[in-house]
Amino acid sequence: MAHTPATPASSALGAITAPLRALWQVPARKLAAMLESRTPRTDNLQLTQRNVYILPTRPGWMLAITLLVMLVGSINYQLNLGYMLTFLIAGAAVVGIHVCHGTLRGLTLKVKPPQPCFAGSSARLEVVLISDRPSARYGIGVAVARHSEWAHVDVLPQDSTTVEVGWQPPARGRHHLPTLTLETRYPLGTFRVWAVWRPAATVLVYPQPEAHPPPLPAGSPRQGQTAAAMPASTGEFDGVRAYRRGDPLKAVVWKRVAQAVARGSADLVSRDSASSGQHELWLDWQHTGTNDTELRASRLTAWVQLADRLGLNYGLRLPGHQIAPGQGATHRLTCLEALALC
Repeated sequence: MAHTPATPASSALGAITAPLRALWQVPARKLAAMLESRTPRTDNLQLTQRNVYILPTRPGWMLAITLLVMLVGSINYQLNLGYMLTFLIAGAAVVGIHVCHGTLRGLTLKVKPPQPCFAGSSARLEVVLISDRPSARYGIGVAVARHSEWAHVDVLPQDSTTVEVGWQPPARGRHHLPTLTLETRYPLGTFRVWAVWRPAATVLVYPQPEAHPPPLPAGSPRQGQTAAAMPASTGEFDGVRAYRRGDPLKAVVWKRVAQAVARGSADLVSRDSASSGQHELWLDWQHTGTNDTELRASRLTAWVQLADRLGLNYGLRLPGHQIAPGQGATHRLTCLEALALC
């Protein structure tokens, strides 16, 4: 499609309005911050006249100016048809105000507890919109405040609808959900009706796993075993090790392979009869090979994921906290939560 060059008039208009838009951004941000501070955190919100706001849009202001010009022209030339058309359009706009405001008014909002996610990925926020009105509500948009990605949905009469909104947490740890904005411009687009919502729920963000971590550390002797019985830094422990080319098929632990496939992994493990039952794997904060705090957390997260895929018994040592060796999904989530909050 050919690009249409800007006319001198549009360029001049843009040059005039650009400083005005920049000047408006500061009070707009202050107004948004004030509205957020007045809104308490809650996971259930009923929209009423007290927390639903309305302002004309740009097309709404243009419509008002057009109606004013039409009214002045009709008065000047005593045009009965001009009066009729002006008041007909003005009446439709007034009805549009009521319909637009009523689209959000009376709506009940609920947020589902979000699932934990890894740093660098998006958390899915599931918002439930519940309507007890006998008529449908159309064109409702939901988005994270001050973000441009909107999810639009319609709510059927006396029904509920779930809408998903993506949000990327800033870092690992436990975070409050961001402020959400709901808006609608239905039916005419001449008015914007919106509401500000601050959910009270939190989301747990695990450290981002290191993309290419070093091999798992060597196992340490179990209680009652001597250090001489431990293989020298082979990473072999708990009777299994990573599959090596040339291992016989009878040495493959097929039960753990099936568990890994069920988790979406294809890692193979082989029996290590020499070290079976003699060693246990400890993932230690002080022995990650780096002094960078975030890299330590990232590396330990990758090791936890790898040890879980291999079906190994592993423990986690963090500053001031220790998790005994174990395995399974519950143990993995416990370790990941400890890494997120350390």
